[in-house]
Amino acid sequence: MMTHGPLVDPATLPDWLAPLVAATAELDAEVWRRFSEPHGQPRDAAVLILLGEDPEHGPDLLFQLRAETGGSHSGQVAFPGGSADPGDGGPVGTALREAVEETGLDPDGVVPVATLPPLFVPVSGFRVTPVLGWWREPSPVRAVDQAESQAVARVPVAHLVDPANRFRVSHPSGFVGPAFAAPGMLVWGFTAGLLTMVLSTAGWDRPWDASDVRDLAAAWRSVGSRGAEV
Repeated sequence: MMTHGPLVDPATLPDWLAPLVAATAELDAEVWRRFSEPHGQPRDAAVLILLGEDPEHGPDLLFQLRAETGGSHSGQVAFPGGSADPGDGGPVGTALREAVEETGLDPDGVVPVATLPPLFVPVSGFRVTPVLGWWREPSPVRAVDQAESQAVARVPVAHLVDPANRFRVSHPSGFVGPAFAAPGMLVWGFTAGLLTMVLSTAGWDRPWDASDVRDLAAAWRSVGSRGAEV
């Protein structure tokens, strides 16, 4: 049974978004699943990959910079999201509820357009379902609770696919993975892996130097942010 794919007719979406949503129907869940399989019973969670459009910089994505709490996700740049509640009714409900709680966005302006195959995150024990959303009517956003988030930001897709802002980072554990430099933020770990797959699925990728591997701590310093998840 398919657990991912479009939630709306791609033909009803903007031209820049429709190919990405249509492509979600063809994703091979086994190829997409690049993280280890869970042991035991994972906890369900969802994230909202919210795509908007700005007249000046074109399509963009909404990110949040989590607070420095000392936990496994402390200081991480992430898509809004979190663990499922019984009343959510599924991953779309979880992703929207968490995004409202974390960023203060108006959910009436968000159209859920597709779900992606669930991914298991070993460091937290979550099975995460990514939900693609079209920000049809953007609303003001902010870090609602400073105990949870330091900041939220809309980052242009053009900035993320610029080869000058893409490289890989190495963690002391031996992990080496993709990373993105955004204004005042370093996107890496699970979020960077998911972002890489989304950009590739959308056909927005541009060639970049994957041989550019930087020490994680040095990369943090270079962009002025930290992150604590692999």
